[in-house]
Amino acid sequence: MATDYYAVLGVSRDAGQDEIKKSFRRLARELHPDVNPDPKTQERFKEINAAYEVLSDPQKKQVYDLGGDPMSGAGGGAGAAGFGAGFGNFSDIMDAFFGTASQRGPRSRTRRGQDAMIRLEVELDEAAFGTTKDIQVDTAVVCGTCSGEGAAPGTSAQTCDMCRGRGEVSQVTRSFLGQVMTSRPCPQCQGFGTVVPTPCQECAGDGRIRSRRTLTVKIPAGVDNGTRIQLAGEGEVGPGGGPAGDLYVEIHELPHPVFQRRGDDLHCTVTIPMTAATLGTQCPLETLDGLEEIDIRPGTQSGQSIPLHQRGVTHLRGGGRGDLIVHVEVQTPSKLDAQQEDLLRQFAKLRGEERPSGHFQPGQQGLFSRLKDAFNGR
Repeated sequence: MATDYYAVLGVSRDAGQDEIKKSFRRLARELHPDVNPDPKTQERFKEINAAYEVLSDPQKKQVYDLGGDPMSGAGGGAGAAGFGAGFGNFSDIMDAFFGTASQRGPRSRTRRGQDAMIRLEVELDEAAFGTTKDIQVDTAVVCGTCSGEGAAPGTSAQTCDMCRGRGEVSQVTRSFLGQVMTSRPCPQCQGFGTVVPTPCQECAGDGRIRSRRTLTVKIPAGVDNGTRIQLAGEGEVGPGGGPAGDLYVEIHELPHPVFQRRGDDLHCTVTIPMTAATLGTQCPLETLDGLEEIDIRPGTQSGQSIPLHQRGVTHLRGGGRGDLIVHVEVQTPSKLDAQQEDLLRQFAKLRGEERPSGHFQPGQQGLFSRLKDAFNGR
């Protein structure tokens, strides 16, 4: 043959498809008329298009390698194909300029399903030590009638007669560059390449239906508000009975009547009368581990805290637990009867506190004042 298509693209005769496509894209960027309007360059551009049309098609390439005419029966010879027919690989030229690859061939009816998420409420002790829970999930599952095929039993999908199974239809238009072939999804089969004449009545041809399922979820110890547990493959089944997405279980910890959680530590406040704070006492507290006696030492002041180590929430990652911090609030009596008031005055007299002068000190500093003092070394 007069034209050596391998030499036109600058590749060897044993070059693979990836090498041929790479060379074509490189030359297309260099020789495209929009980049280089020189007439000789345009002729060269037509040549590489004709060469790529032959070498990128396995059947035409085989005919060409055997010495035959690869364009016979295609509406003209290689010279007639030239620029117009070569430009049928329009998407490859777009790839060369914009770096995008079009999806050729029909779309698959089977696609992966979407992920799903549900909210699960747990008690504090369940979050602290872990548990297992049964949850009910409403998701899409494979249609049992058609097994995800989408076609009624006894029928099957048929090749689309408009696009003949290619999933796209082409249209040739003329421009200053010559003939331009553009492709778009087939309007009859929506790009699938097949049509379903008799859809399944159970799923309306989607291959999936809604169903309620019961799943058992293992809640690890130490979870907190917003923690998400991933259950792979337990989400929505995809169209056409495709693989299911993932299910995410988001933890919501319910408020506790006594304890407030801060990280893995627990906090609570115990209110005791002034006499108990002065003389000392013991207060029973129902912790997550059972009943414990909190030792209030004599002279305990309001605002002091009593730590109970390893009585908090289990660390989610790593061993050990947080602490339980008991904050003490001393309650001063606001109403006294005559006898109580007399006894208290006697007590104050014995301590020399009948007319205390008080001890004044600066009020609590704000954040910026504390930062200023820190920089000044005070």
